Amino acid sequence: MKIESNSSPTTNPLQPVHSQKVDAKTNTTKTQSDNRLNRQSTQKRILNWFSQAGIQEQDSTFKTSSSNEKIRRKNELLGQKKFRNLESILAKALDFCLDDGREEDLDPDWFFSFVKMAEEIFSPAMQELWGKIFAVETARPGSFSLKTLGILKQLTQKDAQIFRHAVNLASRRKGEATPKLLLGYYQKTSLWSFFSSHKEHQLNLANFGLSYPDILSLVDLGLIHNSEIESGELPTEDPVEWRCAGQAVNIQAKRSGTTLVYYKFTTTGAELFKLVAHKRQDLYLKSLKATLGIAFDIA
Repeated sequence: MKIESNSSPTTNPLQPVHSQKVDAKTNTTKTQSDNRLNRQSTQKRILNWFSQAGIQEQDSTFKTSSSNEKIRRKNELLGQKKFRNLESILAKALDFCLDDGREEDLDPDWFFSFVKMAEEIFSPAMQELWGKIFAVETARPGSFSLKTLGILKQLTQKDAQIFRHAVNLASRRKGEATPKLLLGYYQKTSLWSFFSSHKEHQLNLANFGLSYPDILSLVDLGLIHNSEIESGELPTEDPVEWRCAGQAVNIQAKRSGTTLVYYKFTTTGAELFKLVAHKRQDLYLKSLKATLGIAFDIA
């Protein structure tokens, strides 16, 4: 006797086979239509970006133009954009203008190098930063090196956002200009601490928006040194004043042989640090105090 299955894994017994075929065809047609619309949308964005650089696709209305005419039109369009970039940066610099009573002149080589780089800054957010740089340099010549400008020109908006996170988490010891990213502490081994489990304790900065890949990006850009650094031994007699994540903190080691562990900003990173508005990071500071509180008195 032949036994037949009562159900089919691919057929809905409540829906006619013909209807299922129509639905499948309709779904396929809809998917193809969606794909076509998505492709057209992407193509439109591509054409829009290239058109801003004066480049048109081969079968455009400009296909009959000579190569020289196309090149002239491209250079003219880019020239206009570069001019507008400089106008925008000038406006930002005037808004941020500092007046500290000094009358030192800018280095002409610095100025024309600045102009050459600044004209290729198209992002409004980055134009604001370049405007601030020029305003500060005008008031205090020598504040920003050409090396710093060269690195800044390489920064994308994403890079700038990462750097902003680092600045918000940064700390500076009173009397020192170079900021640091405090991670924790290290204690040299002694007879008393041999059995302690707290010889080294560090924070994970990823918990506060700055991942390890972000730190590597800042290292590659030359804004942070490429390895963790230990401070000298901190005094046990007197507290040391720090500015941590926007708040004043006094740190005093409980015993000798205790050092802080941190990432240190480079000279370029320290120069750019001055331009970024700082925001208090209460969660980071609370965690930092809890970590350092094992080895330090904190007030």
